[in-house]
Amino acid sequence: MHTRPHILVVDDEPQITRVLRTSLSAQGYEIRVANDGETALEIVKDFAPDLVITDLAMPNMNGIELCRHLRKTSQVPILVLSVRGEERSKIEALDSGADDYVTKPFSTGELLARIRAALRRSPPSTSAPQTKIDLGDFQIDLDAHSIAVAGREVRLTPKEFDVLLYMAQHPRKVLTHRSILNAVWGSNSVEQNEYLRVFVGQLRKKLEPDAGSPKYILTEPWVGYRFEPGE
Repeated sequence: MHTRPHILVVDDEPQITRVLRTSLSAQGYEIRVANDGETALEIVKDFAPDLVITDLAMPNMNGIELCRHLRKTSQVPILVLSVRGEERSKIEALDSGADDYVTKPFSTGELLARIRAALRRSPPSTSAPQTKIDLGDFQIDLDAHSIAVAGREVRLTPKEFDVLLYMAQHPRKVLTHRSILNAVWGSNSVEQNEYLRVFVGQLRKKLEPDAGSPKYILTEPWVGYRFEPGE
């Protein structure tokens, strides 16, 4: 990441880009603006953003197509900022490679919090295979299939461990039901949302200080889950 994080804002509404440029620059971010996906891809080559914020409905190349193009070559965090708040649009964006989704109109405070969370995500390692994860309150040993939460050892079944591991490998990112099911159980299970809910419920009972008010595995209504490992 650069000394001043680089954020690329992609939106065809001048009022939105103006507001974002002003508010994000005031927070110390380096900002570039594009009015459509094609222009954004050209800017990415030289600007090397640490985060992309994009609308969905744009001329020439929309936000969904932009997400798919970026994911062919980059793991840069993508935050979708759209007036489309329905479940279908959120799932399509997240399945296309977006990391998070904020619905317009939005509060600046929430947007800034989502940006900070996205920038905290560690890029995937390209070196030796990872055998241990030390993240927030969680210590996960992949070889031993063991886990400790805030220093407390927790026993998980193999599938519970696999679900948690997938979430821990994508911290603070919205994960759709489909993506978790596909990663853990395979493509034949992507419609079995109720199956996943059972496992998440079991994980919460074992991991959370209060399963009724979870702090680690948060529900994104109708879309999926977000893993917050703690500080």
